[in-house]
Amino acid sequence: MSIREDIRTVFAKDPAARSTLEVIFCYPGLHAIWAHRIAHIFYHRRFYFPARLISHIARALTGVEIHPGATIGRRVFIDHGSGVVIGETAEVGDDVLIYMGAVLGGTALERTKRHPTIEDNVIIGSGASVLGPVTVGRGAKIGAGSVVVRSVPAGATVVGVPGRIAGPKCPKGSEGLDHGDLPDPMLRVVSRMLDRQNRIEEQLRAMERSGAFAGAGKRQEEIALEETIRTALKEVIDPEVGIDVVDLGLIKGITVQDSSVLVEMVLTTTACPLVDYLTDQVRRRVLDVNGVRNVEVRVLDEPWDWDRFVGQRDLLKEL
Repeated sequence: MSIREDIRTVFAKDPAARSTLEVIFCYPGLHAIWAHRIAHIFYHRRFYFPARLISHIARALTGVEIHPGATIGRRVFIDHGSGVVIGETAEVGDDVLIYMGAVLGGTALERTKRHPTIEDNVIIGSGASVLGPVTVGRGAKIGAGSVVVRSVPAGATVVGVPGRIAGPKCPKGSEGLDHGDLPDPMLRVVSRMLDRQNRIEEQLRAMERSGAFAGAGKRQEEIALEETIRTALKEVIDPEVGIDVVDLGLIKGITVQDSSVLVEMVLTTTACPLVDYLTDQVRRRVLDVNGVRNVEVRVLDEPWDWDRFVGQRDLLKEL
């Protein structure tokens, strides 16, 4: 870490920077980072009072409060700075961009890891709050005013209160956070539901015209029932992401045998807090389908990631 590297970072991340002299004397976010490095050294040598005093003076001068115990990586830039708060056990990786008013806060009173871990290349928008010992994955983007209380996958975009994942990995070459062009997860859900309703109505009309199931064999009936179940499961929305479990790729397989159905699922995380809710909703939706009497929902011990979701979404577009 060097002063020259910090100055180059400002020029790279702030188009308003005009000269080196301006950057050195007129950027409070940069001053806060420099002061923190000194306070951090005292803190780790157990000189707690001098460390906190330096932190307190820096807060008064810059408007940025960084606890001396926090870990700050290289090329971190705090734009404007006013109102930024970074807690004691927070860990901030390299090349992170933090806008004014952002908070990396804690939610526990115990002396444990209680603040967020921000991985490399993350962007945190103005007024956003990341609370608790959560992890914001590499390259993720937190929209302005969002409140993040759960871990964020690498490369995802999070918006809203509470923060919801509004988009998968950003396209290559996209390095900034365009606050005026953030996706709206709720609008996307409504749009998907209306589109799905139109497609279902068209399928029903086509089936009525052709009499597709008249005289069909047992296997054909099972295939049709499986498709009906898959359509019904599209009404089960994952509240963490705002996308139905089918489009999201959580439904790994559907097996139909007579009137019994086996639904195999994967979850967004190994310790998904909504596992009981999602499995119960899936079971209820399948039982509502005509011809189904028994339902087993099996949760597979298999990782899920955005790449699978994006691949399935692109495949559906091609079809």
